[in-house]
Amino acid sequence: MKEPDGLSCQERNLVLIGFMGAGKTTVGKQVAGRLGFDFVDTDRELEKVLHMSVPQIFARKGEAWFRRQERNLIVRLCAGEQRKVLSLGGGAYLQKEVRRVCLEHGLVVFLDVSWEYWKKERYPRIRDNRPVLQNKTMEEIKGLFFERRRQYVLSHASIAITNRKDAEQAAGRIAAFLRRARESEKAKP
Repeated sequence: MKEPDGLSCQERNLVLIGFMGAGKTTVGKQVAGRLGFDFVDTDRELEKVLHMSVPQIFARKGEAWFRRQERNLIVRLCAGEQRKVLSLGGGAYLQKEVRRVCLEHGLVVFLDVSWEYWKKERYPRIRDNRPVLQNKTMEEIKGLFFERRRQYVLSHASIAITNRKDAEQAAGRIAAFLRRARESEKAKP
C-alpha cells in the first residue's frame, strides 16, 4: 500500500471501494472498531436521510437522482470530516467528483474480489436487493463488474478478497498499514 500525499494519515478518512457485495461494510466496521474511527455506510446514510431504501430511491427518483445525492453526501463526508471509515456503494466511485475528493482527502482502499468468487459466493446473496442488478443477464453483470474495476484500481491500495477468510483478515491488514503509516509520520522530522 502506498500513502497519499498531503494530509497526514491521522487527518484522513479511510474510504473502502469495490463491487457490490465485496465486503466493504463488513470490513469497514471491523477496521473502524480497531482504529477507534466512526463507520459510515454511505448507502445506509442516504436511506436514513431520504427515508427510503436504495431500491425505493431508484424506483421513485431514478438512478441519476440517487447518484447526485450520493455524490453530495460523499463529498461532504470526505472533505468536511475526519477519522471516519466510509463504505461507498459499488457505483459511487465511478463519479469523477467522488473519486477526486476521496483521493485528495482520504486513503482509498479497493477490496478486489475475483469475478468467479463474486459470481459464486456473493451474487446469490445480493441479487434481489441491488437495483443495478435487476433485469440484467450474467453477461451484462460481468461487463459491469469489469467496467467498474477499471475505476476501482484508481486507488491508494488494493486488497484481494478471494474468500471469506480474506475479508476477515483484510480489516487487520488495513488497520496495521494505517498504524505503520502513522508511526512513520511521527518519526519524520
